[in-house]
Amino acid sequence: MKKLIWPVLALLAFTACTHKNNGKKLPIYGERQPITKTIDGKQITDTVYATIPPFSFVDQNRQTIGENDLRGKTYVADFFFTSCPSICPTMQRNMLSVFKAYQGKPDFKLVSFTIDPRHDTIPVLKNYAEKLGAKADQWYFLLGKKEEVYQLAEKNYLVSVSEDKRAPGGYVHQGWLVLVDKKGRVRGAYDGTDKKQVDQLIVDVKLLMDEDANRKT
Repeated sequence: MKKLIWPVLALLAFTACTHKNNGKKLPIYGERQPITKTIDGKQITDTVYATIPPFSFVDQNRQTIGENDLRGKTYVADFFFTSCPSICPTMQRNMLSVFKAYQGKPDFKLVSFTIDPRHDTIPVLKNYAEKLGAKADQWYFLLGKKEEVYQLAEKNYLVSVSEDKRAPGGYVHQGWLVLVDKKGRVRGAYDGTDKKQVDQLIVDVKLLMDEDANRKT
C-alpha cells in the first residue's frame, strides 16, 4: 500500500492548501500512535507521529550527513539518479526553483538521495550538483548503501523506488518532492514534474516556517 499512498494523499494536501492565507495547517503523514498522559490528575490523549529515522550517508563534498543534521530544519527530499533519461532532469530543475526561492535561508535544506550508488560516485554527484548550480551547504546530494536508501524511501518518505533493467536507465522511481518539517515529520508530497505543484510546494515551505515561528511566540 505504501507504493500507492502518495497519489491520493498528495492530491488531498495540494487541494487543502491551495489558498495560502486560509489559516490551515499542513497535514502530518505517516504512522501515528495515540498515547495517554496524566496531567494534574486528568488523563489526556496525545498523538505521537512518525519521524524520519536515523541514517548516515555521504554528500557530494564527502561530508557525513544524517537525520540529526536536518533536525530543526524545514527540508525537501527527493530520490533520483544522475543518468536518469526520463523524469529526473525535470525534477531537479524544479528542485532548483525551490532552492532559489529559499537560497541562503539557514533553516531550510534540500536533500537528493541517489538510487544508483554504483554509478553515482561522490565525484559524479559533485559534478552534477555544480552543473545544476546547487550550493553544498544547503542542498545535499547523498550517497548510501542501496538497501538502506531504498528502505528509507519506501518506508519513511513513502516514495517507491526499484531497480528494473527493462526501464529507461535501469531504475523506476516516483517523482515526489517530499516536504519534511523541523521535527522530522512528513508534511506533504508534490509531483516534481508538475510546475503548479512545485509552486505550491514553495508556498507550503513558508507555511511550515510560519507555523514554527508562531509556535515560538
